[in-house]
Amino acid sequence: MSESRTSVTVKIAGEEHVIRSNAPADYTRACARFVDERIREIRDRGIEGHRAAILAALSITDQFFRARDDEEALRARVEGSAEALAARIEGLLSEERG
Repeated sequence: MSESRTSVTVKIAGEEHVIRSNAPADYTRACARFVDERIREIRDRGIEGHRAAILAALSITDQFFRARDDEEALRARVEGSAEALAARIEGLLSEERG
């Protein structure tokens, strides 16, 4: 069973693109808007053409990698806290029984 795909027309760096995706149209538009804004920020620094798009892609990738690393660190802290709490609860239950 395949998911339904929608076509959405977006404007990135002054060019219209038709994006076919399984994601909701509003989500696709938001992604395109984010990319367009990042390219615009880089162009405002005097960098044009495909170089601006490449730098935008690298910047967005950097943001993604940092967020992924932060999530992994948070997950490790939460797991550590959960394990410590479970051990503490088990200890208290053992004391009550013993």
